[in-house]
Amino acid sequence: MSDANDDAGGRRGIVRGLWRALRRPSGASLGGLLITGMVLGVVFWGGFNWALELTNTEQFCISCHEMERNVFRELRTTVHYTNRTGVRATCPDCHVPREWVYKIARKIKASNELWHHMLGTIDTPEKFEAKRLTLAQHEWDRMKANDSRECRNCHDFGSMDFTKQENRSSARHEVAIREGQTCIDCHKGIAHELPAGTYEEQKLSSAR
Repeated sequence: MSDANDDAGGRRGIVRGLWRALRRPSGASLGGLLITGMVLGVVFWGGFNWALELTNTEQFCISCHEMERNVFRELRTTVHYTNRTGVRATCPDCHVPREWVYKIARKIKASNELWHHMLGTIDTPEKFEAKRLTLAQHEWDRMKANDSRECRNCHDFGSMDFTKQENRSSARHEVAIREGQTCIDCHKGIAHELPAGTYEEQKLSSAR
């Protein structure tokens, strides 16, 4: 009986000791907790950013057949894809902000695109063409609202040499600077086909 009481008392003593240690951790245990937390934080943050950047690649974007079959094939015929300098603008360059806060906000909004991918909203060329104007308008509105932020990652009025541009382009840029316009005001349809019926598409058709 005495041995049983001793065992029970010993277990209670161990539990009380652990409870006291948790309530008043020693410097060593507190340091261990901090180091463990920091290591886990770095691992989590590194994994999160790795996964985030993986979704910011052209290969990830065109893994959806809606993108590869439609807009990516159009991009491949433009100067943004192949040019004399060998500088290529990929899908994320134009559609995903570089700044972290804006990038996260864009990713959250893009989750809606995954939902429509599962629904098959634009899973055929015919469905895509029927929605092209709506999709384009959403993107134009986004770029208009953020002053064409992604365009300005590569293009800047202050770095442009207007003497090396065609007279028409030079005049348009000078007007844009003077009137505070943003890139997308004049440069719709430079990487993808314009939706049928838009004012810019009508102008392009009449010029052909």
